[in-house]
Amino acid sequence: MTSKSRILSAVCGKPTDRVPWSPFLAYYWQYIPKEEQQKGEIRYMQEMGADPLLRGSCALSNSERKNVEISSRREGNKQYHSFITKVGTITEVSTYSAHADTWFLTGHPVSTEEDFKVLQYIHENTVITDNTALFDKAYKEIGEDAVSSPNIGVHRKTSFQSLVEHWCGTEALTYALYDFPETVEECLAVMQAKDRETVKNACNSSAEILNFFEDSSTTNISPAMFEKYTLPQINEWADMLHSAGKLLMHHACGHLKDLMPLIATSKIDILESISPPPTGNIEIADALKILPERIAVIGGIEPTFFENCTLDELENCVNGLLNTARGRRFVLANSDSCPPKVTYDKFLLVSDIVRKFR
Repeated sequence: MTSKSRILSAVCGKPTDRVPWSPFLAYYWQYIPKEEQQKGEIRYMQEMGADPLLRGSCALSNSERKNVEISSRREGNKQYHSFITKVGTITEVSTYSAHADTWFLTGHPVSTEEDFKVLQYIHENTVITDNTALFDKAYKEIGEDAVSSPNIGVHRKTSFQSLVEHWCGTEALTYALYDFPETVEECLAVMQAKDRETVKNACNSSAEILNFFEDSSTTNISPAMFEKYTLPQINEWADMLHSAGKLLMHHACGHLKDLMPLIATSKIDILESISPPPTGNIEIADALKILPERIAVIGGIEPTFFENCTLDELENCVNGLLNTARGRRFVLANSDSCPPKVTYDKFLLVSDIVRKFR
């Protein structure tokens, strides 16, 4: 089988010649030598014997903010980005970490009721345009070498999760839902309408699987919040995509144990990046006991374990995962990301194991 047919067959519950092995190279890829990067991720994974699955490969829609001025300034190790509108201004703060060589969001821009009205105005004045033609051309050139799974959603996740992660943060959002829920929900409705436009565009693309980086975890959202605000939008997206013959992949990389009963009722087709502790809090075996057979699972190898384990420990882990998931819709992967210090021989070992597994 080709890598593309192997992955698609596995997630659809059809026979495969072996279990697909589709590593997730986030945080690893940018640290490998430039000459290796020039090959491209697909070629790089092919050479290690893996089945390339490009998660969130691109956006199928462009979004442009109208009637919004963006002002940026830097003071020392902090950056301030302000969104200036006729109904008010909101400002986010990022702090630079030299140790990580990364800018971190350290000040969410939305907390007050007036802030939510500005955020609603920003989304009311966001114009969504179709970008599927560029994807379709590139995907046709890939052929059978890989599955490319583009993003849906203006912020590549549900509207509520974008409030959690970017606009508000968990604490401010929780207070807002108690203090002025109608304002929050009116803003959410506008955001969700824009997300819906991106899904409509995705329905007309050549992508078989659509991805959203939900980062679901009870470290930042409660099961009650997930059920009320997140699950309905996920199910709406699934209904729209299913009507176009496409699959929905839910990227959930965090603490899922207490969300799993709700996820099991969802209409998603694939739950991607399931991870045991310490990154997540549920083992593949326990997830498979809760999820219905119709939902495929991708993941299993915990990232810090992948970095620190011996080759013998890795072999035992991979064989255990393959035996646990035998007969289920399963794609083996390192969950969520890959530390830069994972050695190449570990990728080769996993490739060898999946080919020999019977």
